[in-house]
Amino acid sequence: MNDRGGDVVVVGAGLIGLAIAFELSSRGASVRVYDRGEPGRGASWAGAGMLAPNSERLEDEALLSLATASLAQYPAFVERVRDASGIDACLRLNGVVHAAFEERRLEDLREHARDLLDRGIACEVLDRVSVLSAEPCLGSGVLGGLVVHGEGWVDNRRLGRALAAACRVRGVRIGHSASIGVECDSRRVLGVRTSAGFVAASAVVNACGAWAGQLAGVPEPCRPPVGPVKGQMLAVAAPVGFLRRATWVPGAYLVPRDDGRLLVGATVERAGFDERVTAAGLHDLLHAALAGAPSLGGFSVTESWAGLRPGTPDGRPFIGPTAVDGLFVAAGHFRNGILLAPATARLVADAIERGPIAEGLPFLLARLGTEAAVPGRMVRT
Repeated sequence: MNDRGGDVVVVGAGLIGLAIAFELSSRGASVRVYDRGEPGRGASWAGAGMLAPNSERLEDEALLSLATASLAQYPAFVERVRDASGIDACLRLNGVVHAAFEERRLEDLREHARDLLDRGIACEVLDRVSVLSAEPCLGSGVLGGLVVHGEGWVDNRRLGRALAAACRVRGVRIGHSASIGVECDSRRVLGVRTSAGFVAASAVVNACGAWAGQLAGVPEPCRPPVGPVKGQMLAVAAPVGFLRRATWVPGAYLVPRDDGRLLVGATVERAGFDERVTAAGLHDLLHAALAGAPSLGGFSVTESWAGLRPGTPDGRPFIGPTAVDGLFVAAGHFRNGILLAPATARLVADAIERGPIAEGLPFLLARLGTEAAVPGRMVRT
C-alpha cells in the first residue's frame, strides 16, 4: 500500500506530538499522527500537569526563557483547543505554594523570592498564619512559605483527550500501528512505514518521548540521545477544596483536581524502561505527603501509576530540524513536557514552514556535535 495522503507525519501521540499536529493543522497543513499506543498516554497521561517554571528553579536560561514563554501561551492555547474540541482542560493558574517546615528551608524560600522579584516574577513570602490560611490542610509544624503567582496546573489527561479531539476536528488522522519506522534517502526524509504500509511525507517529526532514540530508520547522526527517567505517582480521594493550589512539601508535591482527586508526586528514578509501581516508591511519596499534610491519612488511595519522562544529557529538549532534510525532532522535555507543549508546537511548526528561528537554536540536536550543521537553512531573527 502506497498512501501519499500526508504533508507531515508526526510519530508520537503524546501531548507534544498532538500539540504539534494541532498547530500545523491550524496553519493549513495536512497532518497524520502515528503511535503504538492510545493518544495522550505515556508520560503525558502520567504527569501531574504542573505549569511552574519558576517553582522548578530552572537554571538553564534558554530553557527557562522557553518555559516562561510557553506558560504565557497556555491560556490562549487551551482556549483554542477547547473551541475546537468542546473539552475543557481545566487550566488553573492560581499560584503555586511552597511550604517550609524548617527555618533553613524558609530562609531558602525568602532568598528565592528575592531572586524572583528581581526578575519581575510576582510572588509573596508567607508567615505561618498566612500559609495556614492559604492551605489549612498543611501540618501544624509549618513555619511559613512562598506563593509564586501566575503558575499552576492543567489537567493533563483531559488536555490529551481535548487535543486528540481537536486534531480530528482539524482533519488530522490519528492512527495506531504496532510498528513505525522512518524512511530516508541519503539527503532527505521520504516518509514512514507502518504496519499498514508506506506513508509518504515531506516532513516527519520524531515526538516519541522516552523512546525517541529508538525510532526505527532514523540515521544515527539524527538519533536523539533521549533516555527514560521513571516517575511514580499516586492519587488520594480528597474533598474538593481540601487543597486550593498546587503545593510543594518536603519530598513531594500535591496537586488538586476539580473531580476531588489529589495527586502526589513524584519519584525520580533511573530504572530503564521499567514502569512498575513499587512499594518503596509509594512509601516515599506517602511519607512525604503525610508529613506535610497529616490529615491526608484518613483518605483513600484511589490510584497509583508510573511514567517515563524523556531525559537528555544536558537537560534541554531537542526541538527542530536535523541534518536530514525534512526530519525533525521534538523530544527530551524531561519534567516539563506538559508545560512546554505550546512553545514546542510553535517552534516545530515555524521550523517546518520557514526554517529554524533564533529562539530555537539552543534546542537543536546539532548543539551536541552529533550531527552536521543543518544544510540549506537560513535562521530567522
